[in-house]
Amino acid sequence: MKKILIADDDPDILKLLSSRFKANGYDVVDAQNGVWVVVKALKENPDLIVLDINMPAGNGISVFEQLKKHIQTLFTPVIFITGYPSYEVRNQVIEMGADGFVSKPFDAEELLFKVEEALGEVIV
Repeated sequence: MKKILIADDDPDILKLLSSRFKANGYDVVDAQNGVWVVVKALKENPDLIVLDINMPAGNGISVFEQLKKHIQTLFTPVIFITGYPSYEVRNQVIEMGADGFVSKPFDAEELLFKVEEALGEVIV
């Protein structure tokens, strides 16, 4: 079973995504701030991280940079989600190596597709 780390400071988003991913056969762990994202990513070794950009104790971009410094998380796919989308931020995270970018409010099916795609589970 593949494991997804959901990182968001909004408990409703965590609950929604956790339920959706679990219903689709994924193991889920969560973190509500930037520090815990890094700690849990190193401890839990997730197959993918869904990462909010605006969080306390380290925004998503700085967290992403920290994750890329550890061999254990260097190649872990990351999909960013944000309630404050901009073309510049989207391009920045994609250029940094993110595997996706989704704006809030998001379509849960679209996000699930992006997760499956990043995990190599989409058959074309």
